[in-house]
Amino acid sequence: MSNTYEIYLVSDSTGETLERIFLAIKAQFKNFSYKTHYFSFTRTENQILKIIENSIKNKNSIFLYTIVDNKLAQFLSNECNKKNIPCFGVLGDLILTFSKLLNQEASHIPSGQHVMNEEYYQKIEAIQFTMNHDDGNALEDIGKSDIILLGVSRTSKTPTSIYLANKGMKISNIPLINEQSVPDFLRKQPNCTCIIGLIAEPDRLVDLRKNRMQSIKENENKNYINYDKIKNEIIESKKLFQKYNWPTIDVTRKSVEETAASILKIHDIFNENK
Repeated sequence: MSNTYEIYLVSDSTGETLERIFLAIKAQFKNFSYKTHYFSFTRTENQILKIIENSIKNKNSIFLYTIVDNKLAQFLSNECNKKNIPCFGVLGDLILTFSKLLNQEASHIPSGQHVMNEEYYQKIEAIQFTMNHDDGNALEDIGKSDIILLGVSRTSKTPTSIYLANKGMKISNIPLINEQSVPDFLRKQPNCTCIIGLIAEPDRLVDLRKNRMQSIKENENKNYINYDKIKNEIIESKKLFQKYNWPTIDVTRKSVEETAASILKIHDIFNENK
């Protein structure tokens, strides 16, 4: 398909939700050429008219929106219909359905998900905790972690930890060199909290470590990218995880989001079996 679609993402808030929804949609289509136009904090009819005026200049425009004000959402839909522009609201029907199920009116307040309530501050606390406990730091209180990640270098421990922290989880991650890398506290109490091992195929780790060395202009540490040494690291880490009965996740072909989803599932099982 040679046509390029102009995708207008219109939100009355930050647009984060809408962007994620569009990413999920476009992932379903291999031949999809597009250009995105972002419009956040859209809360007046005048703003909408200016956006539509801009879209008319382009061919193949498509509007996706998250606007909780029913009147404003309807205005956008009507104006697009007048111009024969495809327009889709991604929250409207869901809010209406939940309103019926819960038997209560929705607030229809923009940015409602960003309100600074207790949940918000718990997330900030989780992010701070996770940053402080990155790469084996602050081991004295890792028992307060919701989840502890173990793995050899370049098994996505830090990005996965940060992603989970943004979901309100307190994460510690520890680089694994050998069994002595694991704090005594965890070896003596292997079920004190949810502990998960991350592994990856040696070929993948070689590539990642080479990229890492190039980025920091490090050329001396040949062992770090030696295939046989890395293969042995993975073998030994698997033995360690098996010894302490810690579940493992192979991150070789997983995105951070997919790895995090697997971790959360293991965490749920761990809590159920407490």
